Amino acid sequence: MTKPVSLAHRSVISVSGANAETFLNGIVTASAPGMRTGDIRYGGLLTPQGKVIADMLLTRDGDAILLDCAEVAAASVVRRLTMMKLRAAVSIAIQPDLGVSVFEGAPDPRSPLAPLRRIGPRGSADDSSAWHAARIAAGLPEQGFDFGLEEVLPADINMDLVGGVDFRKGCFVGQEVVSRMKRRGTARRRTLKVHVDAAVATPAPVLANDFEIGMLTSISGGAALARVRIDRLAEARTKGETITAGGAPIAFEDPPWLAGELSAMNEGKAQQGGA
Repeated sequence: MTKPVSLAHRSVISVSGANAETFLNGIVTASAPGMRTGDIRYGGLLTPQGKVIADMLLTRDGDAILLDCAEVAAASVVRRLTMMKLRAAVSIAIQPDLGVSVFEGAPDPRSPLAPLRRIGPRGSADDSSAWHAARIAAGLPEQGFDFGLEEVLPADINMDLVGGVDFRKGCFVGQEVVSRMKRRGTARRRTLKVHVDAAVATPAPVLANDFEIGMLTSISGGAALARVRIDRLAEARTKGETITAGGAPIAFEDPPWLAGELSAMNEGKAQQGGA
């Protein structure tokens, strides 16, 4: 059994007060109401253009909702939430005494393969290699390693496929862009698991012959994650092109949803062409 690991690259933000649930529910992509103490929900804070400022795991703790997010994004999250609170009865602050640990706690809602997770007193920084190996095996990209601030859309990191976007609730910031992509089947970039036969320094362009179709972003042993244009990946496979990253051959692991995504994309193109 893997011992608990403290993640120094994660921060905890508290949103507390009488309006904490309703305030967050109108802003983040996850549904905030009805959370019980210890529940974990996955979501994100987006720009109006739909770019991910931070993806995050939300946990109820008394009258507060705690946001587990990348340290590199924490100040931006606090700043953006503070700008939007207006007269809402909420307090927003980074909690320096709290930290995130894995391989203990409650299930991560993104994948049954992901380690358990908890928020508690911040511990000393541990070697996080076991965590990265586990999240890569579960197909989970991590901000600060696989993507940066306001760099990707939710679909690029599969947020909409792992419960990170609630399309049935009311408005959230960036909803128009994200919902339109979902409705039209225009999500071209996805994060896929990859098998690599050699050590590759990341980030590394993913090439089909000499044409770039994506980026290898994280690697642990022979497993890796790559954010790619799935339409170009499908085309390269059809043509029998060699796919490499950092000079090494790579093989993609096709998730069950990939065929449906490609089909929806082709249907969307056909509809636009006939419009």
